[in-house]
Amino acid sequence: MQNGTDLYALDISGASFVKACGGPCTEGCVTLAPIGDGVWALGDSKRPGAEPLRFTTEELDAAGIDPARFGLNV
Repeated sequence: MQNGTDLYALDISGASFVKACGGPCTEGCVTLAPIGDGVWALGDSKRPGAEPLRFTTEELDAAGIDPARFGLNV
């Protein structure tokens, strides 16, 4: 939780997801969208109906996920 906020309570209906692929995007890609100040939604293009996971910037850093790879600024 960030500042006591439940990340899954945040509305992501207007989030704009971008893809980052490790190679040709034929098998699916990871998608990422900023959903608040220092908060991100991480999805899977192979499963577009699945609820995206939510992370803080610190959690993405710990997992080795860099929003810059998606063309996004932190």
